[in-house]
Amino acid sequence: MTTTTDTITSRYPTRGASEVITPRQDPVVWSEYGTPGPIQPAELRGYDRDGFLTVDQLLMPGEVDRYRQELDRLCADPAIRADPRAIVEPKSGSIRSVFEVHRISEVFAELVRDPRLADRARQILGSDVYVHQSRINVKPGFGASGFYWHSDFETWHAEDGLPNMRTVSVSVALTENHDTNGGLMIMPGSHRTFLGCSGETPKDNYKQSLQMQDAGTPSDEALTALAGEHGIKLFTGAAGSATWFDCNCMHGSGDNITPFPRSNVFIVFNSVENAAVEPFAAPVRRPEFIGARDFTPVR
Repeated sequence: MTTTTDTITSRYPTRGASEVITPRQDPVVWSEYGTPGPIQPAELRGYDRDGFLTVDQLLMPGEVDRYRQELDRLCADPAIRADPRAIVEPKSGSIRSVFEVHRISEVFAELVRDPRLADRARQILGSDVYVHQSRINVKPGFGASGFYWHSDFETWHAEDGLPNMRTVSVSVALTENHDTNGGLMIMPGSHRTFLGCSGETPKDNYKQSLQMQDAGTPSDEALTALAGEHGIKLFTGAAGSATWFDCNCMHGSGDNITPFPRSNVFIVFNSVENAAVEPFAAPVRRPEFIGARDFTPVR
């Protein structure tokens, strides 16, 4: 069910009768390589090629402690747990994610405005940026479930109405990322091919997909082909490290069955020139705490 808005026709068909593969029709890096900013030209070329950029120590240990304490405070707050922006694990009932965290917490609002994050987003996207989505993700040990393979842009295009691939996410680690505790996995180079998924989008699909994704999930055959072509990169690193990745990267993460928790702050910066319109392949918009309709630039 690929729909159109009043003014924009989708160039990335999805949620139809079958899977559709479309070559990327947007730049990956929207600024010139010589544009002043914190990302060096060689790093920008690597981001263009692979779809991601890592910084080994974005936050200092004292900063990590402050943000982790704020994450723990939010997860322990009964009012937050009762808020619709909190998503719980379907089996254990523990908090899995808290959305719109930059509006709930001034501590995380400061992080969103931090030039170390926002300036890199501006440099990649070639414009001012606003926050399309923010959340904290919590993967406590002994059974926290993962996030199945998907392209964020497929969902944001289909269900939130982002027209073009001019969006970048950053995941900031607040705990050690081991190779065993459910870390982020990306298929390098997969961002250059859009995989439109099959199947119509149910109304209020977000209520199920934030716990266990169904609509917008690639087939095993498509994932096998992409992994065979691009391989899989697993991200490890110390607390305070950060990974920026393109909105169309095929990525996911496994369950955490170790004793070692994994928590991160996840911020999605979108270009102000790519503001959301009506969904391209869903009957209704998702709530604004998941897909923002406030396009005020980050300052």
